[in-house]
This record gives sequence, structure tokens and C-alpha cells, in this order.
Amino acid sequence: MLTEEKADLKAIIELELEFNKIQDLDILLERILLEARNVVNADAGSIYVKQTIEEQGEKVDKLFFKYAQNDTIKKTLPPGQKMIYSVFSVPINQKSISGYCAFTGNVVNIPDMYNIPEDAPYSFNSSFDKITGYKTISTLTFPLINTDNRLLGVIQVINKKDEEGNVVPFTEMDQFIITHFATNATIALQRAYITRAMILRMIKMSELRDPKETGTHVNRVAGYAVEIYDRWAHNKNIPVDERESFRDILRIASMLHDVGKVAISDVILKKPARFTQEEFMIMQHHTLYGAGLFDDLNSALDNISREIALTHHENWDGTGYPGWINPISRIPEKTGEDGEPRRRTGEEIPLTGRIVAIADVYDALCSKRVYKEPWSEEQVLEEMRQLAGSKFDPELINIFFEILPNIKQTQSLYPEE
Repeated sequence: MLTEEKADLKAIIELELEFNKIQDLDILLERILLEARNVVNADAGSIYVKQTIEEQGEKVDKLFFKYAQNDTIKKTLPPGQKMIYSVFSVPINQKSISGYCAFTGNVVNIPDMYNIPEDAPYSFNSSFDKITGYKTISTLTFPLINTDNRLLGVIQVINKKDEEGNVVPFTEMDQFIITHFATNATIALQRAYITRAMILRMIKMSELRDPKETGTHVNRVAGYAVEIYDRWAHNKNIPVDERESFRDILRIASMLHDVGKVAISDVILKKPARFTQEEFMIMQHHTLYGAGLFDDLNSALDNISREIALTHHENWDGTGYPGWINPISRIPEKTGEDGEPRRRTGEEIPLTGRIVAIADVYDALCSKRVYKEPWSEEQVLEEMRQLAGSKFDPELINIFFEILPNIKQTQSLYPEE
């Protein structure tokens, strides 16, 4: 038994190295939840993050339900399809189990959720069980607290399985192991929060220039891009390790797709109407300015960020901009008969650019702009269908519609502020 416990702790230490390879916060949260379940052999789980919001003029801390995983439910889904779940918030108080865990900072180990002691301050909301038919029995809920004693979030793992697949209570040893796991996970989360904060500061610079370029917009675009890539990679049988590594880079790079707008004049960016032809031609240069920010190309992230910034306005049918032009020298790399940069067509456009093009246009159509109200969902989806084969890669548009529930769920994770 002691040897097995040492092996578990060794695996947790090794996970720290794996976590530190992940740069994006959302990708890391999903991975942390998965590994938390693995170390205690839990069938399901969920992760909440603490966010400060304003309610009735006051700052309030709440737990926001971020990701859920469930192996039993996953087995009932078609291959490649993800579980859909509701997004909600929980007050940090003693009334719910996750709220109590966050409020007290204590691990909460419940052998049977349907037999919680009457004197417990918290209660169990069984609505999810009633909706899905999945019975939650044993749970282990623990806080993620950083080195400054600041709460980052809460993880709840559900239904520990024994070797025969029976649901059993979580043990004291599970609590000990999960405490060590939480320490390592929180260190990685701190780093990811810093990375996300730095990126959002860059986006904030763009937002000061372009009101459309908000943190929620870029988070949605990045989330949609990862969802589209996940299904594409599944369809192409891309190895899991390669897929996981690429989606981490893709999510960060997608957030920076329009960072080049910082170099465009306020007169154009903040114009409360549509652009003239001359203004639009100036606006097109944001792709070159954005790509030029990543001219060192020291990492895969630099490469993909440059690729997306440069090509996410290229169209499948060969229209769009900027075409085959070097973003640093501004010299055409391939020219047409008129001597102008030749446009990329079809798969000449990098996969990342084709994906972000879909994500960006979808979110723009769904969002309010100074010159338009948000389109209805019916109008948006019809437009996306109509643009397949002209503006968009038709294969990727088919994937977009296949995973539309996941797209809508991502949209709910990052509502307009």
C-alpha cells in the first residue's frame, strides 16, 4: 500500500512539469480537472473559478462554473462530441458545498450526497442528477489557494470508482493526495493567470483604440477556434499529444488576431459608421501591423500568432486581404499580372487563419457594434451558410455547424460585460 501511495505522489510531482508546459488558462483548467479526477479515480468532476463582479454597485466575489467532465455521460455521446452543460455562478458562502469549500478553505469529503447530515450548513442541489439521470454519490471538494493565500477556485471530483467499477467513498488518503495535487496545480494556475493578464492588457490597449476589441470578444473568438480545431483534429485522427499542444498555442494566438489595430488611426477605428473605400484600405493594414509584432519567430506561439494576424481576413475564394506579402518588408512574395500581391486561395490559407476567420465573423455578427445591432441567431447562421465556399472553408463550416452547441456554450462563458 505504501508503494502505491508513493507512486501516486510521484505522479503528482511529474504532473507539475506537464502543467508548466501549458500556457493558456482555459486549456490548463480543463487539464487540471482531468488530472484531479485521474489521481483519485473519479468518474466525473467540475471546476469553478473565483471572479469579482459588480452587483448593485458593489464588488462581489463569486464562483463561476467553468468546466465539467463526466466519463459515464461521455460514453453515451457520438465519437468526438463533447458534453454540454449549463454555465452558472455560486455565492461564496456556506449554503452550497462548493461555496462552503471556498468560504472556509476546507476540503469537503461527502460519502453520500443523498445522506448529508442534517446539521451540515450546506445542501446538495440534485437538479443535475434529475435532468441527466446520472446519480452523484461520493464527492471530494477542495479549494485552489495560491501562495498569497488567495482563492483561485474550487474543484469537485465525483464518484470515486474501485477496481470493479463500483462507486465508493473518497478516502483520507485521497484527501492527502489531492491536497498535494492542489498545491502543484495552483502554482501552474498562478503562472497561467499572469500570462492571461498580460495578453488581456495587450487587448486592452487595442480596446482603447478600437471599442470592438474587448476581452470578452477575443476570449469568445479563441474559444470558438479551439472548438472548431478540436473537431477537425478528431476527424483527421491527429494524435492526442499533438492536438493538446496545438490547441494551447491556438487559443492564445487567436486572442491576438487583431492586435495590429493599435497602429490604425482613431479617426478610422472609432468611426461610428461604415468605412469609405479609402478608410477600408487603410484598415486592411492591421493584418500586416499585427503580423509584424511577431517578427522574431522564437517559438511556435510566435509563428502561429503571426500566421493568424496576417491571414484571418483571407477568403477561401481568393478575395480578402492582404495576400502574399511579407509583413516586415511589405514586399509582395507572389504577384499577379498587375504586380500586386497575389491573393491566397483555398488551402493556401493556413488552417489557423481559416479557423479564426469563421470564429471572428460569427462573433462580430452576434455582437452589437456602433453601426449595427446584433443579428438574430437565424440571420447569423444563414449568413455563415451562405459564405461557405466563398469566404469560408466549406469543410470547416460543416464542422462549425456540427459543434454549434459547443460554440453556444463557449459564448455563454464570456458574455458581454
